[in-house]
Amino acid sequence: MGQDKKPTVFLREATGLVKRASFLDAISINISNMSVGVALGVIGYTMTAVNVIGLNLVLASVLAFLLSIPQIVVYTMMVRRVPRTGGDYVWVTRTLGGIFGAPLSLMGYTLETMAYMALIVLAGVFAIGSVGLFFGNNSFLGLALPGNIPGSDPTAQIIIGGAIFVILILVNIFKPSAGFRLVSILTLIGIATLLIAIFSYLAFGKAGIISYMNTLSSIANTTSVTYQSLASSYTGPNFSFAATIFMLPFFAIFVYPWLNAGPAVATEIKGKSAVEWNVPIAAITVFVLATAAFGAMYYAGGLHFINEALANPTLVFDYSFNFWTLAMGISNNIVLQYILGIGWIAWELAILAYAIIVVSRYVFAQAFDGFLPARFAYVSPRYGSPVNSLLFTLIMVVALATVSAYFYGGLQSLYAATIASMIYFFFVGIAAVIYAQRNEKGGSKATLTIAGVLMTLVFAYIIYDYLANPTIWGTSATAFGIPGTYFAYGYVVASFIAGLIIYDISRIRYSKQGINIELAFKTIPPE
Repeated sequence: MGQDKKPTVFLREATGLVKRASFLDAISINISNMSVGVALGVIGYTMTAVNVIGLNLVLASVLAFLLSIPQIVVYTMMVRRVPRTGGDYVWVTRTLGGIFGAPLSLMGYTLETMAYMALIVLAGVFAIGSVGLFFGNNSFLGLALPGNIPGSDPTAQIIIGGAIFVILILVNIFKPSAGFRLVSILTLIGIATLLIAIFSYLAFGKAGIISYMNTLSSIANTTSVTYQSLASSYTGPNFSFAATIFMLPFFAIFVYPWLNAGPAVATEIKGKSAVEWNVPIAAITVFVLATAAFGAMYYAGGLHFINEALANPTLVFDYSFNFWTLAMGISNNIVLQYILGIGWIAWELAILAYAIIVVSRYVFAQAFDGFLPARFAYVSPRYGSPVNSLLFTLIMVVALATVSAYFYGGLQSLYAATIASMIYFFFVGIAAVIYAQRNEKGGSKATLTIAGVLMTLVFAYIIYDYLANPTIWGTSATAFGIPGTYFAYGYVVASFIAGLIIYDISRIRYSKQGINIELAFKTIPPE
């Protein structure tokens, strides 16, 4: 392309990144991005805060997936047209302009995902602690409990979580191809164990659940958590559309909107078909897994029991009750329980493994355009990895994780910072509409326009739901006497303001060198 021959616009004429990701890697990185295994592990924390009468998680999953179809169309079409490092960052900035699009992307994905990664570092340790407790080892209690609960050990949590994260970063620095393979391996382990869990529900069924709940009831020395007491406490209709659609933000936080990982590494994916099809294949795979998982729980335990159990604070907070621990409990087989525990942890690690790759590519792309400091676009000639962007990701995530470990009660609300991504995806939809009007013709123009409009409307509703219910999609906890959601929203606003300041500093600095960085946002970058 002629525009690729303007060395003054970009740092160099090629990114220096190498095609290392296979078709499986591309699909796996998107599946890990969609976090289905983690969603199944934390569903109870949300269920304790919402109205579960009439809530049907299977139908909620179906509805959330149907509403994500316009986004699937947008990302599938756009990655075919702009297969570049940074994915949606590239077409958003080229459509909406660098002065708005670059800070928007920094806020909406790069810095937001770093906050999410920090909490997943801790969530991974919580999972390790919960599995240890399940097997009766009380020394794991300090790892299983968040920092705001007496008995927790935040120092041990950050040491273990930080060590795991450092190892994952080093793998990506010294052997980038191994970083992609690791995502695939962890994802395959996660999928395999999720299928085993589903079949466990189908095989052991209601009898297995009754037996396990009786055991929990004996341990807790209460009859309030038996199968019969929980199932009979459910009163009301079996289905409520209002209660079901209210759960849409949960699926937005963890599952269906997260389709941008594959497109973000498009330059490094081997094969045109892998670039073009990784998004829909990953989306459909996750939809089947998530819906089947909730369906299996309902099949075995019934909607009344499952909803009440997942909404029971004693079970959720004292006994880490969730999809994974219930599957482990009903199996009553030590080998199977270890396999399922490993699978749960594998999903947590898969998120960190994928996010390290994808976030570092966003940082790299933003530096390659001249928005972020040029050193972040450095690629090691020996290892072929974006070393500085990986190290920047390491520093940011470990710093956020350390603070969150000690002040988890309020800073867990950084999960609510995902509203930044919902805002970002809202503008991705707008960018798709504008791109279609400028560049497409015929059926493609109509398809991309309609998909972009529908995507924008979906995220407008999700943003509204977030803001209308901050204590549910954030936290009701406080830190230093300040509502926790203030930290999340403050982080989002500060991220965007920082992006505006960084953009202006970069523009001034490059203009003194005779370079207009605004031209970069009118040109598709080289591969």
